[in-house]
Amino acid sequence: MNRVLTSILASGWLAAAASCVVSNPSPYAHGLLQPAYNKAWNNAIDAMKDEGVEVALADLAGGRLEGRRGSVTVIGKVVTQSVGNVRVTFAAEDPDLADRLQRRYEARMAR
Repeated sequence: MNRVLTSILASGWLAAAASCVVSNPSPYAHGLLQPAYNKAWNNAIDAMKDEGVEVALADLAGGRLEGRRGSVTVIGKVVTQSVGNVRVTFAAEDPDLADRLQRRYEARMAR
């Protein structure tokens, strides 16, 4: 009887453990904040990806993106200003890359 009960419990535990899925969380915002912030955040990430920057850090609460393209580090900041609009800036060791990122972002925002 103990063997049967142990076998059933072990099978249940293994089935429960197998159903757990571990995946990388998406860096994109999904309805977490104001729509304008979400749109700016998501477009900033996409602008980085458009320019071949691999996003390594996406701190949605802090408004900070960090990534690398080759040996160049890129920092993106998404900030809600006091008047309610959202400002996105990029900084990189390569100023040309930072300018391209800003242009990509502006194009994605249809500006």
